[in-house]
Amino acid sequence: MTTQLKLKVDYKENQKLRAQKTTIFFGKFGIYLFLAIMALVVIIPFYWMLNVSFQSTDEVLNSLNVSMFPKVFSPKNYINVFFYTSSTTNIDFPRYLLNTGIVALFSTLGGTIFSILVAFALARLNFKGKDLIFTILLSTMMIPGEMMVISNFVTVARFGWVDSPGIGSYLAMIVPFMVSIFHIYLLRQTFKQIPNELYYAAKVDGCGDFKYLTKVMVPMAKSSVVTIVILKLMGSWNAYIWPNLVAHEEFRLVTTWLRGSFIDQAESGSGRPLLNYQMAATVIVTVPLLLLFVFFRKYIMSGVSRSGVKG
Repeated sequence: MTTQLKLKVDYKENQKLRAQKTTIFFGKFGIYLFLAIMALVVIIPFYWMLNVSFQSTDEVLNSLNVSMFPKVFSPKNYINVFFYTSSTTNIDFPRYLLNTGIVALFSTLGGTIFSILVAFALARLNFKGKDLIFTILLSTMMIPGEMMVISNFVTVARFGWVDSPGIGSYLAMIVPFMVSIFHIYLLRQTFKQIPNELYYAAKVDGCGDFKYLTKVMVPMAKSSVVTIVILKLMGSWNAYIWPNLVAHEEFRLVTTWLRGSFIDQAESGSGRPLLNYQMAATVIVTVPLLLLFVFFRKYIMSGVSRSGVKG
């Protein structure tokens, strides 16, 4: 009787273990299946972009069927993009790419420096109304960015920057969005985690606030700084609506040029978009940001996670 009872208990335990393993297996299978489907949803548009970018002009314009692979492989599309001039603006791709690089560089540099200085003041310096100022700044994050378009447009228009055929167009695209409350918040939370004892020890040694900021706090908050640099660069690089509103045609960004420059007028007069050139230019514009994220993703994850830890 004892042996039979023990066998029954062992059998039930084995059944429970098998049921648990089966549940875990199907649970993991369902998770990986969902992730695989979501990965395909994300990857397919990129594949389609690459596929069309290597197709010939005749295939893009005249084919009645959707081609999953290029019938005529045309890598010269990427070279032709740089020499293609818009029939409506007579401005080529490198000019808009240069405009985008200038705006992204100065907007990122100025925005990062400003965010570091403000975050340092709110995290380390002691002055009356500091918490109130920080609360007001956070409350502005509740305001949608679209609501600020009119007021910002009126401001830059009074400075004479709107549709200016000179440096005013660059200033109109850079200055209004140099301040980011989210970036200030991100850095402040990171700076708050640095022990106060380091600051007091530095003050005893005669170290000034600016030197302490540049030599101690910024290196220790490198992950968060790299994060806001990448986020700011991506925002400036992909800007579309605001540059269209304020910039002169010659000083607009590459996103504007991608939208309406590749029109088949010289070849067949059909007025249809040259999708192969458009997709090739899109790949050229997308790859730098993709590589930037791939190489610096660990800093982004680390910076965001550290800012969420209470200091």
